[in-house]
Amino acid sequence: MKPFERNFITLSLLFLLPCTILSQSSFYRSLSGKVALTSRAPLELINARTNSVQAIIDPSRKSFRFTVPINRFEGFNSALQRQHFNTNYMESSSYPNAEFSGIIIENLDFSKDGNYDVRAKGKLTVHGITRERITRSNLRISQGRIYISSNFSVLLEDHNIQIPKIVNQKIAEEIQIQINAELAQS
Repeated sequence: MKPFERNFITLSLLFLLPCTILSQSSFYRSLSGKVALTSRAPLELINARTNSVQAIIDPSRKSFRFTVPINRFEGFNSALQRQHFNTNYMESSSYPNAEFSGIIIENLDFSKDGNYDVRAKGKLTVHGITRERITRSNLRISQGRIYISSNFSVLLEDHNIQIPKIVNQKIAEEIQIQINAELAQS
């Protein structure tokens, strides 16, 4: 084999190797997911939920990303309350998604079935404002699927969500969030 041919083959293999490695990388993607939010204010309890959750986990990097479209929340106590949520408070036309992305702090073998309590460290973006967060989550791994559940709270002031004084007794300053998702290898 001539040196040119040998160099060409070596160079070709070097370019193909990363593609092969990437194609073997296994991600977990959401099959289903739910996010519920609860506002417990002195004068009113508000519950809303959505089944529109997109999630992905890269086990090789222990990284994750969750995206939730704000205008897909339903429930509320009235249609007007939902409209105010989207228009006045969350401004979902300007800030259409809430996102949480980062890494799983604990070392975890995604190939082993079991229940794991983990901490997720990352950036939570709500209403266009990004804050560093560490949340606790439970991951149940079973037969190539991951089931995630997490509960945490979000302070409205942390994300510049303004509540008019006229309704401040009806909307809590701290919103409780509950996430449940099922992911499968892709």
